[in-house]
Amino acid sequence: MRGLKKKVVTSIAMLATASMIIVPQGGNNVQKAEAAAQNGTMMQYFEWYVPNDGNHWNRLKNDATNLQNLGITAVWIPPAWKGQSQGDVGYGVYDLYDLGEFNQKGTTRTKYGTKSQLTSAISTLKGKSIQVYGDVVMNHRLGADGTEDVTAVEVNPSNRNQEISGDYTIKAWTKLDFPGRGNTYSSFKWRWYHFDGTDWNQNTQQSGKIYKFRGTGKNWDWEVDTENGNYDYLMGADVDVDHPDVANELRNWGVWYANTLNLDGFRIDAVKHIKFDFLKNWLNHVRSTTGKSLFSVAEYWNGDMGKLNNYLQKTSYNHSIFDVPLHYNLYNASNGGGGYNMANILNNTVVSQHPGLAVTFVDNHDSQPGQSLQSTVQSWFKPLAYALIMTREAGYPALFYGDYYGTGNGGISSHKNKIDPILNARKNRAYGTQHDYLNDSNIIGWTREGTNSFNKSGLATIMSDGAGGGKWMYVGTRNKNETWYDITGNKGGTVTIDNNGWGYFTCNGGSVSIWVQQ
Repeated sequence: MRGLKKKVVTSIAMLATASMIIVPQGGNNVQKAEAAAQNGTMMQYFEWYVPNDGNHWNRLKNDATNLQNLGITAVWIPPAWKGQSQGDVGYGVYDLYDLGEFNQKGTTRTKYGTKSQLTSAISTLKGKSIQVYGDVVMNHRLGADGTEDVTAVEVNPSNRNQEISGDYTIKAWTKLDFPGRGNTYSSFKWRWYHFDGTDWNQNTQQSGKIYKFRGTGKNWDWEVDTENGNYDYLMGADVDVDHPDVANELRNWGVWYANTLNLDGFRIDAVKHIKFDFLKNWLNHVRSTTGKSLFSVAEYWNGDMGKLNNYLQKTSYNHSIFDVPLHYNLYNASNGGGGYNMANILNNTVVSQHPGLAVTFVDNHDSQPGQSLQSTVQSWFKPLAYALIMTREAGYPALFYGDYYGTGNGGISSHKNKIDPILNARKNRAYGTQHDYLNDSNIIGWTREGTNSFNKSGLATIMSDGAGGGKWMYVGTRNKNETWYDITGNKGGTVTIDNNGWGYFTCNGGSVSIWVQQ
């Protein structure tokens, strides 16, 4: 887009407890972070297999002091509403207004607990200066209360623009009345014309079919991702955001959600399946109505920067995006057997092209073992990956609950002992001018000179996916004659910075070292 300033000057990596602001830049609204003293670090506080014991909100509350001490400045909480069953992770959306308050789907609490437990946890987090980001899932509904007869046509699952049958009547699960909640918070009831399609006909009970609804103005929403011709349809009953009543209801809910939980921002699910300009307008409306700047990050699961750049442009760069391409680079490096070219680890990533809009991550609930997008970074490489996203200047890093505490299905073991020193380095040391040494296929590194605001700040990160070794790297003359050690404990000994601000830093094979002042 002509006149667009693509790089955001102030990186969201500096987000801590300061709120996000929206400022005009290059003719567009671009998200920037207010200046903040402490590096911002987000934690995704759930994984797919957390116990269905109703105590997750209590665990979060009890962990607040520890999170603050680790340097966590924001928590992304799981979908907080009633799903189609008590054990639902929250992505099988039934009622967005039921946060564990009403007896629906055979339960009052959600998998994570009750509304009162959730609000208590959020209050405790806020008391520790930790922001809270709520998950947002608007694409679909499941667990309907009843069926309706709907005229529909079958489409090719591999090309949803291609109709492969004539029109006929199906019995679709599209009637949502919320009998347990009634009209509390909203009197809106969902009917078939509020959706674009579904994948289940109760008359035939055959799986594998996708049905597009017929009706005035009915079609798949656009613009969405072009995979499968049109990727509006994902699962369940597909919400029609082109319907004016639906759009209005989702806007009203967004305002209610942000205000009810006193949220500081959103993680927006499955954006490649939702009309792009609807998302832009929805977020602008919620921000303006609540009077909150509401940091927001979109989940667009695709490794193609062309598609991510198109999405960012079409949404006027008004929110951040997860760096899925970087995740795949980390995944490929971890599976490269030492043959991955580490000099290219940041190539074709969001953080390299839009450093102020990139939320970087190693793994999440979708990439963990057992999930449909499984692409888990191998255990040996996770410390290298976390050092990369947490000790560099650009990007807003997200720590995955499953990497820190382990996953309930045993797919990922706890890496707490390896991650703690990296969090320490981010909180206390990763400041000041950065110098890159990304010039080797195996051993790469970078340094931070430090600032006067943080005592003994500055660091030198060096890692290798192959054999160990070292590099001369510049850390600034402000650090001359200092003695540095490896805060990770992976390497013994010390490094003395010379009068010109240089030091020779080393790492073991298949390992990372973060050198800091003693």
